[in-house]
Amino acid sequence: SFREEIAKFLTDYARAAKALNPDHITVMNGCCAVFATLSTVLCDPGDGYLIPAPYYGGINSKTWLYGGIQPVPVPLFSEVTDEESHPFQLTAEKLEDALQRARKQGIRVRALILINPHNPLGDIYPAQLLKECLEFAHRYELHVIMDEIYMLSVYDDTTFTSVLSLDCLPDPERTHFMWGFSKDFGMSGIRVAVLYTRNHEIQKAVNQLAVFHSCPGPVQHVLSQFLRDRDWLDNVFFPTNKKRLKEAQNILVDGLADVGIPVLKSSGGLYVWADFRKFLRSQTFEAELELWQKFLDKKLLISPGKAFYCYEPGWFRLVFSDSVDKIYLCIQRLEQMLYSHAAEPGANNASSSADALCNPESDSSGKPSSTPGEDVSQLKNIPVY
Repeated sequence: SFREEIAKFLTDYARAAKALNPDHITVMNGCCAVFATLSTVLCDPGDGYLIPAPYYGGINSKTWLYGGIQPVPVPLFSEVTDEESHPFQLTAEKLEDALQRARKQGIRVRALILINPHNPLGDIYPAQLLKECLEFAHRYELHVIMDEIYMLSVYDDTTFTSVLSLDCLPDPERTHFMWGFSKDFGMSGIRVAVLYTRNHEIQKAVNQLAVFHSCPGPVQHVLSQFLRDRDWLDNVFFPTNKKRLKEAQNILVDGLADVGIPVLKSSGGLYVWADFRKFLRSQTFEAELELWQKFLDKKLLISPGKAFYCYEPGWFRLVFSDSVDKIYLCIQRLEQMLYSHAAEPGANNASSSADALCNPESDSSGKPSSTPGEDVSQLKNIPVY
């Protein structure tokens, strides 16, 4: 069956601590469906879930769809403190602070959502941090939703640790794994995702909603054959895909550096998190959206940080999983637009933090002038993929 093939595949490629049980798998038509159904089962209307910010903004609408669940952002900043080693670093202490703030506001937090590799940062959680987050959640009896949709899109020597690979989970009944075909296999239109949970009652409840999010039988049949072809996957597809991703990332990062745009060091995902703060007229989200509109005018679809609920204006996500010609064209248009924009009066009045991003030991720029939560009315016009 399709679930049996998925169980075998994830057991091997997630380096699972033990073989996955197909009976614990629910298949739905995309990770958006998994977020919508699972959050509805785990939470009551008005409850909250912790999520490190910036994060993929599409999650908000999905968790609100059925159950009216609200995000409780865990703010991450580019400034590197004495306790941190790199920008936008997540720590268990930051989770604790966000949880306590939510409680004071009367929000009941029921879950923690972690995206690994992270979207939009491209960061990969070290095994120790992952364990600390799971221990934190266990301490407060929070469910953990692990979104590992970019699990196989890791192209550096960085070791990726799937939650499935951990020998002993602090709270296996409250730990839920999700993955899909859209990113690692470039199949966004196929709409197939996987929820793996050992909690029978939760799976039973999710399945009542999953009937509205099922996958066509022919699609399941084709993908089953696809997953069985390990020789092609191991010797052709994955090596070629990772090689092309790394080459594309290098071209984009080098091109951005030539234009004077630093990026956050990353090893996973299909994008980079780039610092355009020095090109803002002012350090506000209004100025960020103004710059974003100028990108659109030049036919550059680059997602602004506000769409990811970033707490600092001026950060943008650039996707590089495209042809080399288009990446070079992107860099060319960026250079033409940015320096014509910088020549205008009032532009370029903020300093860059390029050195700090390239060298985490040095300091980088400070706190935001406003937070993305203050006005999200313009977000609905910003496409995020």
